[in-house]
Amino acid sequence: MPTTDPARPTPESFLDAARAEEATSRSGKLKIFLGASPGVGKTFAMLEEARIRARAGVDVVVALVETHGRAETAALLGALEQVPRRRIEYRGQVLEEMDLDALLARKPRLALIDEFAHTNAPGSRHPKRWQDVMEVLDSGIDVVTTLNIQHIESLNDAVAQITGIRVQETVPDAALDRADQIELIDLPPEELIQRLKDGKIYLHQQAGRALENFFTKGKLTALREMALRTAAGRVDAEMLDLKKAQADQTIWPTAERLLVCVNEAPVGKALVRTGKRMADRAKIPWIVATVLTPKHEAMDADARGVTQDALRLAETLGAETVTLRAESNAAGEILRFARERNVTRLVIGRPRWRNNLLQRLVGLIREPVSETLLDEATDFEITVVTPHVKIERRKALLRRSLIPSDWRGPVAAVLASTIVTLLAWPITQVDAIPAGAITVLYLLGVMLVAYRFGLASSLLASVTGFLGYNFFYTEPYLTLSVTKSSDIVSLTVFLMGALFTGTLASRLKAQVETMRAAQARTETLYDFARKIASATKADDVLWAAVAHVARVLHADVLILTPDRQGQLYQVQGWPAIDEELDARDLAAAQWAFERAEAAGFGTDTLPNAAWQFVPLATAGRPFGTMGVRFHDASRAKDPETKRLLLAVEDQVAVAVERNRLSEEVANARVTAESDKLRAALLNAVSHDLRTPLVTVIGATSSLADDSSSLTEEARRMLASSAHEEARRLDRTVQNLLDMTRLGHGALKPNRAAIDLREIIGRVRNDLGRVLNAHSLVIDIAPNLPPLDVDPVLIGQALANVLENATKYAPANSVIRVTARSEGPNATICIADEGPGIPAGDRDRVFDLFYRAAQGDGAPAGTGMGLAIVKGLVEAHGGSVCAEAGPQGRGTAIRLRLPLATLPPLERSGA
Repeated sequence: MPTTDPARPTPESFLDAARAEEATSRSGKLKIFLGASPGVGKTFAMLEEARIRARAGVDVVVALVETHGRAETAALLGALEQVPRRRIEYRGQVLEEMDLDALLARKPRLALIDEFAHTNAPGSRHPKRWQDVMEVLDSGIDVVTTLNIQHIESLNDAVAQITGIRVQETVPDAALDRADQIELIDLPPEELIQRLKDGKIYLHQQAGRALENFFTKGKLTALREMALRTAAGRVDAEMLDLKKAQADQTIWPTAERLLVCVNEAPVGKALVRTGKRMADRAKIPWIVATVLTPKHEAMDADARGVTQDALRLAETLGAETVTLRAESNAAGEILRFARERNVTRLVIGRPRWRNNLLQRLVGLIREPVSETLLDEATDFEITVVTPHVKIERRKALLRRSLIPSDWRGPVAAVLASTIVTLLAWPITQVDAIPAGAITVLYLLGVMLVAYRFGLASSLLASVTGFLGYNFFYTEPYLTLSVTKSSDIVSLTVFLMGALFTGTLASRLKAQVETMRAAQARTETLYDFARKIASATKADDVLWAAVAHVARVLHADVLILTPDRQGQLYQVQGWPAIDEELDARDLAAAQWAFERAEAAGFGTDTLPNAAWQFVPLATAGRPFGTMGVRFHDASRAKDPETKRLLLAVEDQVAVAVERNRLSEEVANARVTAESDKLRAALLNAVSHDLRTPLVTVIGATSSLADDSSSLTEEARRMLASSAHEEARRLDRTVQNLLDMTRLGHGALKPNRAAIDLREIIGRVRNDLGRVLNAHSLVIDIAPNLPPLDVDPVLIGQALANVLENATKYAPANSVIRVTARSEGPNATICIADEGPGIPAGDRDRVFDLFYRAAQGDGAPAGTGMGLAIVKGLVEAHGGSVCAEAGPQGRGTAIRLRLPLATLPPLERSGA
């Protein structure tokens, strides 16, 4: 509902102006010379304007202009700078097109580009010239171009119907909307035909065929009207934007526009049909609007469905439909909207026949909307449509009960007046209390009835209270006669106060109910939005959607998505996920999915189906459909139901699209990380594989050379070197295998109780040549129990740590291995005297392929060793960490491994 001063511009108008100013500052301006047909003088007018602007000092360049052999056009073109055309060879012919790159490099202030709808030669940057123009505008260059009305995409079918020729070169309406100015170049059909006969449009041999086919007076007149309407529509849109920006509420009778006002009255469809006929006769745009007030929330679904049916009929007939909201003044909201849209004609219904007594009493207090419009809409032409109600229908209305169909309100009104009358009797016996004070009790009763049961019941309570007060508490008692003037005044004031109080209380009740309904809708939508926002998978989003809709609409809900063959199948449902659908329901679901329109029960497509289906789409592409089977069939036509389904549809689409994009980003991140890891693996492994292979090949080649004069000692050294490098190569391959098994979770330790000294002894023997340049100090607590580990895997882990230490520790330095027991675990620490690991990298060195920065002199490696150590240790339930070495020098790798639990006899024997 409107809450701002109508005399002030709306915030939306300021935002639109800011966006337009921002867009103008970033890009060039586009002007289009529009004509009804070739030969009206569009190119001539464009060149005339270019010459005027060039004389004014504007940097003007002709990017491309077609003279079509017209001497006067060529004369104007000769005085302007032209960009050389680009020559394109295509199928043995040389075609000339606009050189887009040369124009962008020249960067003039204004560029002339003829024939906006032209199709570029194959090999050009863009297939269409209007796309070239968009790029030129985006670079900040103003453009002036020409266009014929038959090349506008939205008018293509109409032009084909008029001329019998389907134009293939079209410009989308969005490109036309980009224009800052459209100037119509108009020429009467007679003058245009004469120009054609004089050879000023086509050559004489082509003019005859044109006169017989396209250039007939009837066709040219129709195209001219179409061009005039297009230009007028553009001017009208600019005028509406100006009125909106200035908050001008007056009517500018520049163009006819029709507004049809409908409500819950049965005459709604008749009003829509009347408006359609009037709009077609006058050939003007028309709008169908309804105003929702708090009392509409209290109406039943049938009454609200009448309005919805009228709006749906209006959409079918091509009208623009609008739903307005107001607190109480529906007529004022209609007038505000009509003046904002510059409407000139209103179509309303005659005041409705009131079919019960209380409604007639309400009519005496509150003026109907139609009568208010007739009084206040003095600047509009108003058409009042009288519904064709038969005499039998009128008599049937008269035979109806004079009380509302809901008996609880009238009974409560009579009961409230009766109770107040009984309670007031002892009060009148107290002399200190004036008799007029009991009217407050009656007013209280009226207010309670109004708040609980609405206006009609409150009016009945007012009347019965008035009668009760008059009959029992005014002289003469027990009669309806009034003799004292003071009693007449009291009764009159009481009745007016009761009516006023009842009206205010009932209005307050309607407002409270409206706010409660709005709050309930907001809370349910918020709850749904929160659920789907936390959903990380599309299935979770769809499940939240069906559960939410089923709970709010009291309906069965399901969602169908297509398989690879395009056949819909159910993926989610509430309360059941295996709902059986018959042929009609499946046809409605397929229609909703393929056409992106609602179908099934309660719609105009396959209404005999038991389910109503609405499409679910992301970025214009349907990905499924939601089916709803209402427990209460009347809710299918409820406007609130339609709004809820649309809101859920939009939120589900956004959530599914968000999840899809998140998955694509995650997949792209994984792919990029995989490529990075693959490159690192290849670079590192190639070095660690190639180095020992070179040594093995060199040693074995020397040993195999019989002509070499190697001593026996040299041969033993070569064989030992080859053996050591082969074992090093074996460890690298073993690391690769371990990495693969760890990655697939296939590593299963073969645990056994093993002495740590035995494991370290094997490792020391395997790394003998590697450890020769260092001093290995082993300090294992004498009472250290056996470890509960796989000796092969833990031996591989210790070998990796020791080999890693030898790479970074300087020659002749000490590598110290210490082991102590700490509760159920053994702590093994391997410390070196190398440069150490920066504190920020100590946790990351156990990541696969990560190597701490050590400068250019750092030794090569795969970056797998410590990562495999971590995997092997954690496979045993242990842990590993990196620390600073003793006295802050070097690095200490600390491993915690489980100790074996030995029987008491073995422990004592040990």
